[in-house]
Amino acid sequence: MISGRTVVDAHVHVPKLSTVKPAWLEWADQFSGPHSWRDAYDDNGDPVPAKVDALMAAEGVDRALLFCEYSPRATGMQPIEDLLPIVAHNPVRFRLVANVNPHLHHPLAAEVERQLDLGAVALKLHPVHGAFSAADKEVYAAYHVCADRGVPVILHSGTSSFPGARASFGNPELLSDVVEDFPGVQFVFAHGGRGWWYDVAAFLALARDNVWLDLAGLPPKKLPEYYARFDFARLAEKFVFGTDWPGVPGPGRNAAALASLGLSDEVLTGALSANAAKLFPSLGI
Repeated sequence: MISGRTVVDAHVHVPKLSTVKPAWLEWADQFSGPHSWRDAYDDNGDPVPAKVDALMAAEGVDRALLFCEYSPRATGMQPIEDLLPIVAHNPVRFRLVANVNPHLHHPLAAEVERQLDLGAVALKLHPVHGAFSAADKEVYAAYHVCADRGVPVILHSGTSSFPGARASFGNPELLSDVVEDFPGVQFVFAHGGRGWWYDVAAFLALARDNVWLDLAGLPPKKLPEYYARFDFARLAEKFVFGTDWPGVPGPGRNAAALASLGLSDEVLTGALSANAAKLFPSLGI
């Protein structure tokens, strides 16, 4: 907790460092600033569950969603199985998020089912790192699984700085048909349309009950600037707190920065935890 508020970090990466590309390590070191994220790892570059748990507790994070990623052209192959020991160490604080890439997984639905059966509470798609359109009909097989099982879908929206990324697939406009075709699925736009598409992401979040914006990778103090064309207090009702750890100067610092924006208690509580509790009811908060 931070100042008595429950905090859910809905966007966390804790891969084995041997599975990521050099650019990922450069990104983590650059954007973490003084935050000593490597303290959660051993000398071999493997996350130590007890240290990860202690770090998140010290940062005031009550629940954390752990992302795997299968993006060999951009950040590397980060298998979901590598995260299982962290969840086993503290199944209250940590939850898994599945990830599939249609260039690697076939049939797609079967791999989504497999990862959900490991305990994943959501599916993350990364079209920018995977170089595919999230609106491709082949990907609809994954959405059907999520619809059947009541599982939210987290979609990367916006740009990425990693070599091999294809920014054009981050345009939230590509998702307009998807969110209409699956009205029963809750969609979280990770990074809130970062870069060129803040307006598109915000418009869809306000227009569609099943669209939310995760704040990962966005400095909270700049959010009013990024979404200046919208009623910020109203838009903030659709925020889901996330940091993109370890590429952040600490979840606690970001949560405090969000709290400094002058949002009402109800809206701030929603952004920090209550919205995540609705989207991921198994968090138990």
